[in-house]
Amino acid sequence: MIDGPYFALTVLGVLGTGLVAGVFCGFSTFVMRGLATLPPAQGVAAMNAINVAAVTPPFMVVFLGSAVLCAVIAVVTFVLWPDEGTVELLVGSALYLFGSFGLTMVANVPRNDALAGLEPGTPEAAAYWPAYVREWTMWNHVRTAASAGAAVAYVLALT
Repeated sequence: MIDGPYFALTVLGVLGTGLVAGVFCGFSTFVMRGLATLPPAQGVAAMNAINVAAVTPPFMVVFLGSAVLCAVIAVVTFVLWPDEGTVELLVGSALYLFGSFGLTMVANVPRNDALAGLEPGTPEAAAYWPAYVREWTMWNHVRTAASAGAAVAYVLALT
């Protein structure tokens, strides 16, 4: 069984990736659905406001902190190569780093940036909004599953 500081890192990994999975799950299951029911100008304005609020310290500490923690867990796992939990620790780290953090950078953030460049009441914003909601939510489902999978993998490493 994993113990000592390595145990603490893994427990923090479970907590961080699980919290991020919960945030993403909330967006996939009700926030985006609610925003999609608004007229495009209101939906665009609301999502842009959410995207600004998301990059404040409370969420970023959890989101970026979990990425750093997953990277540390992966490096420590490669260096120490524990007798038990190695595969689970590496899978958990990869799921979060690539499926959550990485996907955010290559799929969700570019869509957020494109949306931020549109004036909410314009025909361009109204035309982009349905595709944005559909595509952003699809990639968010993947981020949710990857973050939850990382948390599960870390829990399995602890057992």
